[in-house]
Amino acid sequence: MPSLTAIPGFAGELVQPDDASYDTHREVWNATVDRRPGLIARCSTADDVAAAIRHARERGLDVAVKCGGHGILGLSVPEGGLMIDLTPMGAVTVDPATRRATVGGGALLRSLDRATEPHGLATTAGNVSHTGVGGLTLGGGMGWLARRCGLACDNVETYTVVTADGRTVRASASENPDLFFGLRGGGGNFGVVTEFSFRLHPTTGRALIVEATLDAAEAAEPMRAWRDLLATAPREATLTADAATAAEAPGVPTTLIGRPVVIIGFAWVGDMTAARAYLETFRRAIGRGAIEDVREMRYTQLQSAADDFHRHGRRRYSTGHYFAELSDAAIDAFLSRGMPAGASEPDWTRAPVAGFQAYGGAIAEVPQDQAAFDFRDTVVEWFGGSTWDDPAEDAERMAACRAWGAALDPYASGVYVNVIADEGSSGVRRAYRPEKFARLQAVKRTWDPDNVFHLNQNIPPAES
Repeated sequence: MPSLTAIPGFAGELVQPDDASYDTHREVWNATVDRRPGLIARCSTADDVAAAIRHARERGLDVAVKCGGHGILGLSVPEGGLMIDLTPMGAVTVDPATRRATVGGGALLRSLDRATEPHGLATTAGNVSHTGVGGLTLGGGMGWLARRCGLACDNVETYTVVTADGRTVRASASENPDLFFGLRGGGGNFGVVTEFSFRLHPTTGRALIVEATLDAAEAAEPMRAWRDLLATAPREATLTADAATAAEAPGVPTTLIGRPVVIIGFAWVGDMTAARAYLETFRRAIGRGAIEDVREMRYTQLQSAADDFHRHGRRRYSTGHYFAELSDAAIDAFLSRGMPAGASEPDWTRAPVAGFQAYGGAIAEVPQDQAAFDFRDTVVEWFGGSTWDDPAEDAERMAACRAWGAALDPYASGVYVNVIADEGSSGVRRAYRPEKFARLQAVKRTWDPDNVFHLNQNIPPAES
């Protein structure tokens, strides 16, 4: 791409490949992604975004949008194209009287959580604080408050959007309702969201984390007991069950170190007296495991507890499933970790980590025709992922994740669009039932008929 010093109507910062800051701004979370945009437009206003889109279209450049850069496929980095970098638009303001937060399209989750906490308010956000609000919310937005408050997308009252033709419009239940529908779980297919208005909810600001660690060989019955708790768990509790490899740490029995374990527990956000009462119910059903870890903390501490493990600069792969029911057979497939019967044991320290997270509650109460997000009858989501540093391990790590996902596939009902790693159009269609996918294609035809925004989990426009 030729050298460029200005775009008409653009007042932000333009970063080109020979600029000192270029590599910093093109970097994303997943270190397997190493693409080179022809130009990075760091936008400060919706007008900047519109100018950047017009510039790209006039020159036939691919357009991609970056916020936190956490998308597993790194689709915010267009090879040779124009990256719209929203990170300068990261402001969050809170109106405690109306319980509303105005959030810039480039804001990170930590900015939202930290702005709302002093007011005793919060809204659903994801579990890693350096994730972008935009990408998380547009795909749906699961988090520790979702069972009580709904998904992140369920709490957006108004979106401000720059469309494919460079207009800035608003989308709400009463204004451009078809676009509003599409933005509530349809990903980045319909425009660039430069501002969100979120509903906020009162919160104690306190969280209780409970984890009972068991030898994986002894986990089948406790997993079934955990499954049986899902239907009656209070909305403040999000039940979790993870399969991992035990690392050396204080309190970990030497017999478990380097061995597969299952960690069964829950995260409770709300009143701590009620949380402790539920802990006793949980113990009666599950037991305490070889190790029991019970920690009380601030909600914002919970929101950032996984930040270091999920730091930028490491290689990553993920896969996932939704389950409308969790059968004994599905639990057995989960515990198999994707290994065929009789297979020799792998190096467990290089095995994927995967787990279930409970849905239900307020998530399930939004009518299917009100939002793009699908599979609200999900009981649990399964997410499998691997994190490593050596490129020589790429094939092994990815294959292990895929094998685990394949073992669970016969029992699954769909997938969360934000975790699709490499399934292409078939993967995107797994995220939406056929009738909803068709409706989203119609919305796409209205708002982006030329598929300008195709570097995403793409929903192509319906044919005329």
